Amino acid sequence: MEPRLKIAVFHNLPSGGAKRALYDHVKHLIDSGNIVDVFIPSTANEEYLPLKEIATTVKVYPVHKNISSYLLSLMRYRLPVGELSNLEKAQKLIANEINGGDYDVVFCEQDQYSMTPFIIQYIEKPVVYYCQQPLRHEEAILKKIAKNKSGIKDYLKGWVYRYIDNRFVAIDKRLAESAKYTLANSYFSHESILKTYGINSYVCYLGINTELFKPVDVLEKNMVLSVGSYISMKGHDFIIRSLAFLDPEIRPKFVLVANNGDDEWKQHLEELAESLDVDMEILTLIDDDRLVELYNQARLVLYSSYLEPFGLVPLESMACGTPVVAVKEGGVRETVIHNETGLLTERDEELFSSAVEELLQNESKRSRFSKNSVELVRNHWTLAEAGKRLDWHLNRAKKY
Repeated sequence: MEPRLKIAVFHNLPSGGAKRALYDHVKHLIDSGNIVDVFIPSTANEEYLPLKEIATTVKVYPVHKNISSYLLSLMRYRLPVGELSNLEKAQKLIANEINGGDYDVVFCEQDQYSMTPFIIQYIEKPVVYYCQQPLRHEEAILKKIAKNKSGIKDYLKGWVYRYIDNRFVAIDKRLAESAKYTLANSYFSHESILKTYGINSYVCYLGINTELFKPVDVLEKNMVLSVGSYISMKGHDFIIRSLAFLDPEIRPKFVLVANNGDDEWKQHLEELAESLDVDMEILTLIDDDRLVELYNQARLVLYSSYLEPFGLVPLESMACGTPVVAVKEGGVRETVIHNETGLLTERDEELFSSAVEELLQNESKRSRFSKNSVELVRNHWTLAEAGKRLDWHLNRAKKY
C-alpha cells in the first residue's frame, strides 16, 4: 500500500502528557500507512516514549549551550534568553532540510522553551501547529501560589520569573502569529489562544490508549492518586491541605506519581504533608504497567492543576474505571462529567475535601461513576477517534 502522506514532525517537548499525546499521534499516522520523519533538537526528550521506536526516521540536531545556567535552574521550562538564539539556529537548520524534502505537510508540536517553535517562521510547506497551550498567564497563577509559600527567596524567584517571562511572551506571540493552521486540544485552549495571540484555532481533541488504560483485576487500596510533575502549577499542595480536612480514621494515603519536577517544591510538599499528618508517597520513573495498576488500585484520582489546558490524567483514570474529583478549571470541564464520572468543585479545600469524602464513603456511587467512566472513554476518547480528527486536519492543511 502506498503511503497516504509524507509527513515531517517537529517537537522540542519534555516528558509528560504532551509527549505521550505526540507519541500516540505518530503511532496512528504510521499505522495508517504514512511516512513520518521526526526532526528534533538535542534539547527534546527522547528517553520517555522514544519516537525512534515507531517513526520512519528520527534525526537529532545539536543545540549548543552557553555557560549561563542560573536562570534555567530557576525556571523549569525556560532557557536563559541568550541560549534561545542557539535553539533558533538549530531549528532553522531543521527547516532547511524539511523544505528541501518532498513532504506533504509538517506537523509541529510546541517547544518547551519558546512555546511556539522558531521553526514555524522558516517552514515553506503547509504547517499544522498543535498548540497544547499558549504561554500561561503566569502572574495570575503565581499570585495564588504565593499565598502558600512565603519568604524573600520565593518572592524574588517570582519577580525574576515574571521579568524574564515578559521576554518570552513577546517571542512566543510573534511566532504564534506566523502560524497558518493552529490546532487546540480543548475549547478552553481555543479561547486562551484567541485571547493570548489573537488568532483562530481548531479544536482537535486528544485521545488515550484504551488497550493500555483499562480496568484490571487488582485489589483496591485505601489510597487516592494524583499524577503530574511536582511543580507548583499542578496544585498538589491544595490536595494535601484538602485531605487534612478529612477525619484521620477515613483519611486515605495520598500517592503522587511524577516523572520530574522542582526539588524544592517536592521538599515543600513532603514537609506540608508531614505537618498536616497526611500520609503521602511520591513515586518517580514508573512504567506504564505500574501506572495502570495504580490507577486501578486507587479509590479516586484527584486533579487540581491550575488552568490545565486539557489533561490526559482524568481520561486515563476514567478509562481504568476510577472516578475523578477535580477542581473545575481549564480543560477538565470538557472531559469529566459532574455527578456522572466524577465530581467537580471550586478551588476551595473544604469543598474539595467534602467531595472526596462523599465518594470515599459511598461505594455504590463510586461503582456507578466507574461504569459510566469506562463507557464514556470507550465511546468518545479513544486514539482511533483522535486519529480521525488529526487526519482530517492534516489533509485539509495540505490544500492550504
